[in-house]
Amino acid sequence: MKNRTNILAARTDCILYYVRPVLSNEHGIGWIGGNAPDFFDDQEDFIHEGNQKYYFYLSLVHPFKTESMISIFIPEDYEEYLNNNVYPNCSIKVIEHRISTESVKDMFTYSGLIKHVILDGEISNDEKSMNQSFLIKLGGNPRLIQNEGYYFTKLKEESFSFLFQVDEDGYPETLLHPDYNYPFGFGSLYIFAKIGITEIQHPVAGFWQFS
Repeated sequence: MKNRTNILAARTDCILYYVRPVLSNEHGIGWIGGNAPDFFDDQEDFIHEGNQKYYFYLSLVHPFKTESMISIFIPEDYEEYLNNNVYPNCSIKVIEHRISTESVKDMFTYSGLIKHVILDGEISNDEKSMNQSFLIKLGGNPRLIQNEGYYFTKLKEESFSFLFQVDEDGYPETLLHPDYNYPFGFGSLYIFAKIGITEIQHPVAGFWQFS
């Protein structure tokens, strides 16, 4: 509970996550690239929206709800999420769901990412983390690429708080297929949620930025 307070309330600490190539059929506390969790095997119509197809980005075991995962899906059409990049009109899908293993089906798989396993997080001082490389930073304060107030306007109005970010500066060289571009233009995706004293609810894509 003390760690949670420091990470999500006082925000003096954060948790940093890194990845490595998959050594076997391991999933660590999540994975980036590869197939979506098998939870989504029968939800193709729910994830895809009409002609707009989505691909799987990553899944992370919820650090404060060990029975849950958070999965992220990105539109296949880059222009779609480039033009809709700020809540409440952010096209990135963030879904909390029960713990699941990786599916054998590749209906959501993005060939531009080579599957990597997400390793257990390391608690870090938030101020120091601003100068560190990481794939995921949970809690503390977001490390922004553009510090513009409009990114936060609607989120603050609806009482959303920063939960974690996925930063492409933390991609290892082995993660991105050489023939593909960074999904977020060598940028960062910021996830927000309703964070209470005892519960964390409704994770959403707050916005994404690139330099």
